[in-house]
Amino acid sequence: MKGIRHFLSLAVAACTLTVAPAILAQSLPSDTITGKTHRIEDVTVTAPRRRALITSTVPVQQLGKQELQQLGIQNMADAVRRFAGANVKDYGGIGGLKTVSVRNMGAAHTAVSYDGVPVSNCLGGQIDIGRFSLDNIEVLSLAVGQQEEMLQSARLYASAGVLSIETEKPHFDAGRRSSFRTRLQGGSFGYVTPSMRWWQQLGSRTALAVDGTYMRADGNYPFRLVNGKYVTHEKRNNSAIYSLQGEANLYHTLRDSSQLSLKAYCYSSKRGLPGSVTLYNPISTEKLWDENYFAQAQYRKQLSRQWSLRAQAKYTHGWNKMCDYGTPVDNGYYTERYGQDEFYLSASVLFRPTQAFSVSLAQDGASNTMESNLKECPYPTRYTSMTALRARYHWHGLRVDASLMHTATWEKVKAGEAPDDFNRLAPALSLSFKPWSEEDLYLRLMYKNTFRLPTFNDLYYYRLGNRSLNPEKANELNLGVTWSRSGWGALSHLSLTVDSYYNDVKDKIVAFPGTFTWRMVNYGKVNVAGVDATASASISLTRRVNLIVSGAYMWQKAIDLTDKESKLYKDQLPYTPQHSGNASALVQTPWVNVGYSLVGVSKRYYLEQNLPENEIDGYVEHTLTLSRTLKLRHSSCTLRAECINLTNEQYDIIKYYPMPGRSWRISIDYTF
Repeated sequence: MKGIRHFLSLAVAACTLTVAPAILAQSLPSDTITGKTHRIEDVTVTAPRRRALITSTVPVQQLGKQELQQLGIQNMADAVRRFAGANVKDYGGIGGLKTVSVRNMGAAHTAVSYDGVPVSNCLGGQIDIGRFSLDNIEVLSLAVGQQEEMLQSARLYASAGVLSIETEKPHFDAGRRSSFRTRLQGGSFGYVTPSMRWWQQLGSRTALAVDGTYMRADGNYPFRLVNGKYVTHEKRNNSAIYSLQGEANLYHTLRDSSQLSLKAYCYSSKRGLPGSVTLYNPISTEKLWDENYFAQAQYRKQLSRQWSLRAQAKYTHGWNKMCDYGTPVDNGYYTERYGQDEFYLSASVLFRPTQAFSVSLAQDGASNTMESNLKECPYPTRYTSMTALRARYHWHGLRVDASLMHTATWEKVKAGEAPDDFNRLAPALSLSFKPWSEEDLYLRLMYKNTFRLPTFNDLYYYRLGNRSLNPEKANELNLGVTWSRSGWGALSHLSLTVDSYYNDVKDKIVAFPGTFTWRMVNYGKVNVAGVDATASASISLTRRVNLIVSGAYMWQKAIDLTDKESKLYKDQLPYTPQHSGNASALVQTPWVNVGYSLVGVSKRYYLEQNLPENEIDGYVEHTLTLSRTLKLRHSSCTLRAECINLTNEQYDIIKYYPMPGRSWRISIDYTF
């Protein structure tokens, strides 16, 4: 994203230099309108932000603020499901856990970046993306391999893919120093969400942004329960959720043009855990409290024409508690509590001696701790050092990008024996080639070696953890072609991408049954092959009516190669559809914007053996959105109505966790 903004800045500067002579010419004495005031009608300029995605050496997909709103995308998981290659696990309803993995590598292999700083969870390794709000998102992107940005933290190089969340920065109309936005959303199943945003210009070089969102829902949606030939209509229960999410951002430009940004973030929720649907037993008694707080700082400076610097610091505190009111113990009810803290520092430097060549070096350091009320908790502390060296060369139509990542960890515990130290190198290489200068056609190739460390749960979970685990090792290979064309009459833009890939995962960490208890072991070997294809187009139907269409198709074969003698050998992995895809159409008119989208998934298996009785039916979910923005004198009001799951499809993403049927939502935004 930083590269795109830099390109846009250069484009604006170039346009300014181009238009300047014409403006100066109008000030000559022969100009008959000099000295008069003329009002020019407001002009809205729109253009597709696709070129960076086409020229990238790795697959990158983006959703912008306008697309998120006008297509009726209701939450982060719904948005990520529209990226080719993304596998989202959703445990049902508004409050269910939502995690994402890239090309079936596992959620722990996917990094999440929030305004350029990694989000961490050393306890379980996977990030619940459901706790991030879409209200203040500027751009959401998914990169397979690694991001295009050269000045990034070393931690992001260690992952198989990066989900990047960029929030909207304050911007003000001429003569304004503040901006307020209030939003009220309401919908089915008791859903009510008020939110607010305040932007304030504190000085010529300082701006403040404050966002807050409260959400409540009872979540007790109806569903059909099928038991052989008998079908009954039931309702989910114990699904209520109350959450509060807020953040404050301070942006400051120093006198030497360096930039400093500070962020404080908080999230707190209380929710019921409805659990899986069990025949004729609707009772669920578990509650979950979840809290997450972090404070982060970023500093960027252009040291010279060749040198750039970026530094980051972050502190994160996470806490959650699960209480089962149906399981009494001596001192009340069964309760599990976990706490984790992280201190994180990162610095990266970029050297660009020529336009064609650049090299960057990133160094990260982190300290993670965990505590729990479970028996025999060892109270571990992990120290991590991550170093990434990256080089990029661009010559005519050839672009080469190479990196080398080094990770080292040291661990200590208060009880028992600490795991062995980890020390590993992971290389990556990607390139793109443009055969013809006059045609926007690119061929790209990527290889990346990654690994993911065992989490605290993998190592220490009561009666399940194994302190001798090795990290999961993975190799990614991608071969793709991209093409785009602009200015074909009414077809203002068209882009196509096709990527084939192969992933090889070894030493997969799985829970394996033992004589008396289950235990985490390095057991699995998985091969994943697939094809991702995307298409997008912008069409001018009339002078004032535009049509924007996009779609994606994914074919994936993910098989278990662990044991040739096993019945599971070469079976498709659980919850992995062979076919999935999505499509959307957005009609923009001066009167109302109409968005229509669908997401489809073929059948999957919820157990390891690919037997008919283990199948989960495929589904297609449709969403219809109507929106209208009213421009007032010094403010604007946006009205939006959405119908989600228009055809009332009954489906599961995770077996026995039914998703909601048809629902509606109405929102009102007022900005002043």
